[in-house]
Amino acid sequence: MAPCGLQRFIGMVRATPYRARTVLMTLRYNLSTRNMMIRSILHVLAFPWFFAQLFTGQKSFRDNPIIGSSRLNGLGLHGARVRIAHAMAARRRARLASGVNPAEKAMFDKDGYVEIHDFLPHDLFVQLRDGVMAYAGESRETTQGHTITRRYGVGPAALREIPALHAFRQDQRWRGLARYIMSFNVEPLLYIQSILTHRHDAPSDPQINLHADTFHPSMKAWLFLEDVTVEGGPFTYVPGSHRLTPERLAWEHRRSLTVRDGDCRLSARGSLRVTADELPALGLPAPKAFAVPANTLVIADTFGFHARGESAQRSTRIELWAYGRRNPFRAWLGADIWSLPSVTERRIDLRWRMRDIASAMTGRRWAKHSVVRPGDD
Repeated sequence: MAPCGLQRFIGMVRATPYRARTVLMTLRYNLSTRNMMIRSILHVLAFPWFFAQLFTGQKSFRDNPIIGSSRLNGLGLHGARVRIAHAMAARRRARLASGVNPAEKAMFDKDGYVEIHDFLPHDLFVQLRDGVMAYAGESRETTQGHTITRRYGVGPAALREIPALHAFRQDQRWRGLARYIMSFNVEPLLYIQSILTHRHDAPSDPQINLHADTFHPSMKAWLFLEDVTVEGGPFTYVPGSHRLTPERLAWEHRRSLTVRDGDCRLSARGSLRVTADELPALGLPAPKAFAVPANTLVIADTFGFHARGESAQRSTRIELWAYGRRNPFRAWLGADIWSLPSVTERRIDLRWRMRDIASAMTGRRWAKHSVVRPGDD
């Protein structure tokens, strides 16, 4: 027989619907109140962790109640983090400037990116392109809208099968530019990447919206292995948007006051979106689309506003893709254990394994894919 209390509750539901609804609403309110109390207690216990994140590259307004505090940001917290991070990056870059061609440094300082056609010698590029196109290794994929992004970490297996990758990694021009733009004397992460558009009947890829990756200078680079057309979804960048002007700083301040509770998840997590209509008020020009020939290197500071161009048709873009971001409040240039020989080649695999463990709680975003070539569907 059911417990007496349960029998009385069932009888109450059957006999008096209004009273039952009142009881259910009261139970729901009590549970909600209890959950709010638990969250508040957890936030208090986690306060030292949240506070420590102020001195790291943590960017999420939604995940950190201090970084996302409208009151503190109204008093200038976000603006202070932005200013200090940029000032420290400028000092580090000044110490790395000797490793960069003066003309390319001037291009970057003005526009926020460097574009170099025929970057690799022709024979080396052909070896690299052919090796990448034929490579069949373990990949990871994520889907955003109708677009699939597929990546292969450049680790020991890829370096063995594609010797030209090692030559690219050791290229002094590449090393100087990558380190100067990321503002650290450390090895960037390097991947083979495929962008496969219109593979699903779904809305557009959210990466087509102009955005900054984070609040501080960071680096991304693309060595395109095939010609990129306007219709094929080229990388786009707003020239000069990497500079921390008074207009940009004021915009950052305004966004920090409301973005945590906004309806854009990516902005709330620290990758602030901007519309083309906002650019003139920031003193910025229209975005530039990089429809470029194969063997073009584009390397940019992704504090600047950028996006993946919308593709007008089904397309596949294959490239080397590099990424460099470190704690922006670090004063020193190097001393990075992940840049040591034999360690740097294995760190991408370690990152994937750590993400696999975390996915049990957060949901898998970069799923393992069967062994395929970069251009396979």
